[in-house]
Amino acid sequence: MSVLFTQRGEKTALQNLVNQTAPQTLILRLYSNNKTPTETDVAGDYTEVVGYGYSSTTLTPSNFVFVEATPTTATYPTITYTFTGAVGYIYGYFVTQTSSGNLVFANRFTNAPIQIANDGDQIRVTLTIQLQNA
Repeated sequence: MSVLFTQRGEKTALQNLVNQTAPQTLILRLYSNNKTPTETDVAGDYTEVVGYGYSSTTLTPSNFVFVEATPTTATYPTITYTFTGAVGYIYGYFVTQTSSGNLVFANRFTNAPIQIANDGDQIRVTLTIQLQNA
Protein backbone atom coordinates (compact mmCIF):
# COMPACT_ATOMS: atom_id res chain seq x y z
CA MET A 1 0.00 0.00 0.00
CA SER A 2 1.15 3.54 -0.66
CA VAL A 3 1.50 6.23 1.93
CA LEU A 4 -1.98 7.62 2.60
CA PHE A 5 -2.31 11.26 3.58
CA THR A 6 -5.20 11.93 5.92
CA GLN A 7 -7.58 14.80 5.18
CA ARG A 8 -5.95 16.72 8.04
CA GLY A 9 -2.51 15.92 6.60
CA GLU A 10 -3.54 17.22 3.17
CA LYS A 11 -4.87 20.42 4.74
CA THR A 12 -1.67 20.84 6.74
CA ALA A 13 0.47 20.38 3.61
CA LEU A 14 -1.54 23.02 1.75
CA GLN A 15 -1.42 25.43 4.71
CA ASN A 16 2.37 25.02 4.80
CA LEU A 17 2.62 25.52 1.03
CA VAL A 18 0.80 28.87 1.12
CA ASN A 19 2.62 29.90 4.32
CA GLN A 20 -0.57 30.01 6.38
CA THR A 21 0.96 27.81 9.09
CA ALA A 22 4.55 27.04 9.95
CA PRO A 23 5.73 23.51 9.18
CA GLN A 24 6.57 21.16 12.03
CA THR A 25 9.14 18.41 12.22
CA LEU A 26 7.64 14.95 11.67
CA ILE A 27 7.89 11.82 13.84
CA LEU A 28 7.71 8.31 12.35
CA ARG A 29 6.09 5.73 14.64
CA LEU A 30 5.49 2.00 14.16
CA TYR A 31 2.04 0.63 14.97
CA SER A 32 0.90 -2.72 16.34
CA ASN A 33 -2.87 -2.78 15.79
CA ASN A 34 -4.42 -4.41 12.73
CA LYS A 35 -5.31 -1.15 10.98
CA THR A 36 -5.57 -0.16 7.34
CA PRO A 37 -5.10 3.62 7.00
CA THR A 38 -8.03 5.78 5.87
CA GLU A 39 -8.28 9.48 5.03
CA THR A 40 -10.31 10.26 8.16
CA ASP A 41 -7.88 8.66 10.64
CA VAL A 42 -6.43 10.48 13.64
CA ALA A 43 -3.29 9.59 15.61
CA GLY A 44 -5.39 7.88 18.30
CA ASP A 45 -6.49 5.26 15.77
CA TYR A 46 -3.00 3.74 15.88
CA THR A 47 -1.39 1.80 18.73
CA GLU A 48 2.28 2.69 18.83
CA VAL A 49 4.74 -0.12 19.51
CA VAL A 50 6.25 0.00 23.02
CA GLY A 51 9.28 -1.57 24.64
CA TYR A 52 12.01 -3.96 23.56
CA GLY A 53 14.37 -1.26 22.31
CA TYR A 54 11.79 0.57 20.18
CA SER A 55 11.54 4.34 20.07
CA SER A 56 9.93 6.61 17.50
CA THR A 57 12.14 8.47 15.03
CA THR A 58 12.16 12.24 14.65
CA LEU A 59 12.70 12.92 10.96
CA THR A 60 15.47 15.48 10.45
CA PRO A 61 14.20 17.80 7.69
CA SER A 62 17.62 18.23 6.04
CA ASN A 63 17.96 14.44 5.60
CA PHE A 64 15.22 14.31 2.95
CA VAL A 65 16.51 14.03 -0.63
CA PHE A 66 14.33 15.60 -3.32
CA VAL A 67 14.15 14.58 -6.97
CA GLU A 68 12.29 16.79 -9.46
CA ALA A 69 10.71 14.37 -11.92
CA THR A 70 7.35 12.79 -12.70
CA PRO A 71 6.49 12.10 -9.97
CA THR A 72 8.56 14.42 -7.79
CA THR A 73 9.79 12.57 -4.69
CA ALA A 74 11.12 13.24 -1.23
CA THR A 75 13.01 10.24 0.19
CA TYR A 76 14.33 9.78 3.71
CA PRO A 77 17.33 7.53 4.40
CA THR A 78 16.41 4.02 5.55
CA ILE A 79 15.55 3.81 9.24
CA THR A 80 16.42 0.51 10.92
CA TYR A 81 14.60 -0.57 14.07
CA THR A 82 16.39 -3.35 15.97
CA PHE A 83 14.39 -5.00 18.74
CA THR A 84 15.64 -6.57 21.97
CA GLY A 85 12.76 -8.98 22.40
CA ALA A 86 9.36 -10.23 21.26
CA VAL A 87 7.25 -7.15 20.45
CA GLY A 88 4.65 -9.17 18.57
CA TYR A 89 3.11 -8.04 15.30
CA ILE A 90 3.81 -4.73 13.57
CA TYR A 91 1.48 -3.62 10.79
CA GLY A 92 2.99 -0.37 9.52
CA TYR A 93 3.92 3.17 10.44
CA PHE A 94 2.22 6.48 11.01
CA VAL A 95 3.69 9.98 10.95
CA THR A 96 2.69 12.80 13.29
CA GLN A 97 3.73 16.42 13.75
CA THR A 98 6.07 17.20 16.65
CA SER A 99 4.15 20.03 18.32
CA SER A 100 0.51 19.41 17.44
CA GLY A 101 0.67 15.60 17.48
CA ASN A 102 -1.62 15.59 14.44
CA LEU A 103 -1.52 12.58 12.15
CA VAL A 104 -0.21 13.52 8.69
CA PHE A 105 0.02 10.18 6.90
CA ALA A 106 0.27 6.44 7.48
CA ASN A 107 1.27 3.29 5.65
CA ARG A 108 0.42 -0.36 6.23
CA PHE A 109 3.30 -2.64 5.21
CA THR A 110 2.50 -4.65 2.08
CA ASN A 111 3.68 -7.78 3.92
CA ALA A 112 1.86 -6.96 7.18
CA PRO A 113 1.89 -8.15 9.79
CA ILE A 114 5.57 -8.52 10.49
CA GLN A 115 6.27 -10.61 13.56
CA ILE A 116 9.04 -9.46 15.89
CA ALA A 117 9.77 -12.56 17.97
CA ASN A 118 13.47 -12.48 18.82
CA ASP A 119 16.22 -10.30 20.19
CA GLY A 120 17.90 -8.77 17.14
CA ASP A 121 14.88 -8.88 14.81
CA GLN A 122 14.73 -5.77 12.61
CA ILE A 123 12.36 -3.68 10.53
CA ARG A 124 13.68 -1.24 7.94
CA VAL A 125 11.61 1.69 6.73
CA THR A 126 12.50 3.74 3.68
CA LEU A 127 10.08 6.62 3.47
CA THR A 128 9.31 8.04 0.01
CA ILE A 129 6.68 10.70 -0.54
CA GLN A 130 5.53 11.43 -4.09
CA LEU A 131 3.74 14.46 -5.46
CA GLN A 132 2.21 14.28 -8.90
CA ASN A 133 -0.50 16.15 -10.78
CA ALA A 134 -3.66 14.16 -11.34
